[in-house]
Amino acid sequence: MRMIVDAFGGDHAPLEVLKGCVMAKEEYGVDITLCGDEAAIRACAKENGIALDGMDILHAPAVIPVEADPTSLLKEYADSSMAVGLKALKNGEGDAFVSAGSTGALVVGAALIVKRLRGVRRVALATLIPNANNFSLLMDAGANAECRPEMLAQFGVMGSVYMERLKGVKNPRVGLVNIGTEETKGLELQLESYKLLQKAPVNFIGNVEARGVPLGECDVAVCDGFTGNVVLKLTEGLAKFFSNELKTMFMGSLKTKIAALMMKSSINGFKQKLDYKEHGGAPLLGASLPVIKAHGSSDARAFKNAIRQAKEYVDNRVIEEMQSALSALKAETKED
Repeated sequence: MRMIVDAFGGDHAPLEVLKGCVMAKEEYGVDITLCGDEAAIRACAKENGIALDGMDILHAPAVIPVEADPTSLLKEYADSSMAVGLKALKNGEGDAFVSAGSTGALVVGAALIVKRLRGVRRVALATLIPNANNFSLLMDAGANAECRPEMLAQFGVMGSVYMERLKGVKNPRVGLVNIGTEETKGLELQLESYKLLQKAPVNFIGNVEARGVPLGECDVAVCDGFTGNVVLKLTEGLAKFFSNELKTMFMGSLKTKIAALMMKSSINGFKQKLDYKEHGGAPLLGASLPVIKAHGSSDARAFKNAIRQAKEYVDNRVIEEMQSALSALKAETKED
C-alpha cells in the first residue's frame, strides 16, 4: 500500500513530516511518496540524519499558503506539493493522500481534482471528538459553511458508514445537532434535514443539543460546517482548559503532587483522549479516494497516526461501502 504525503503541509514541515513518515513506514509497513521540493526534502533529511530509504519523492516546487484563496490550488498553485499529490492520487499513483496544509484548499482539491463519489453534493470534514463513552464523529466540521438538507442527509449516511467500518461501532446512532431535541426545533435547514434523515438508511435518533455530543448521546453528530466548526473549536478550547486546570490543581502542593503520582495512569489516559495527535487527522468524506487532513500543528507522532488512519481507511474499504449506502439513501428519499 502506498501513501502519498504532502511534505510541505503544516506548521512544522518538512522536518516533522519526514520524521512521521519514517515512523509510519517502520510501524505499518507502508510505501510512501513524498510530495514537495526534492532538493529541500533531501537537505532537511541530511541535516537531521533522516534516512529516506524506500521513499519516493515527487517533485513539486511550490507550496500553497494557508491564507491563499483555496481555488488558487487549481491554477496559480497547480505545481504545489498539495496539488501535485492530489493529482498523483487521482492518477492511481498511490492509495491515499495525507496533508496538514490549508483545509480550504484540500477541500477544493478533494472535490475538483480527486472528484466526489457519485451523487455526493459536497465533501465534508469528519472529525472525532471525545465524549463520555468514547468518541463522536462530527461532520461537517468546517468544510461547508452553508448546506442544504440533502447534504446533511448524506453526511449522516457517510458518517454512519465510517464509524461502523473504521471504528467498529455497531449501528451508529446518528443525531442532528440542533437547539433542542423536539422535532419542531431549528430553522428550515434542520427541519428539512430531520425529515430526510428519518428516511435515510441509518439509525437516526433525532435532534441532539450541542451539550449532548460530549455526553455521548450520539455516535455521529450531523450539522452544517459553520455550526460544526464552532462546536469543534469550543471542544478544543475546553480540552486545553481542562488540561491546564488539572495541571494547576495537581501541582499546587506536595499533597496534590503525591496524589498526581498515584493517579498518573488515569490522568495520562484522560489527556490522551483529548489529544488530537492520537487520531492523526480528519478524513474528507465524500471524496472518491481517501484524503486525510492532518492538524496544521501536527508533529511527527500526529503525522504517523494520520498515515495509520489513511491505511485503515483503505484496508476497511470504507469508500466502497459509502457509495453503496449513498445509493440506498437516494432510493429511499427519491433524490434526483
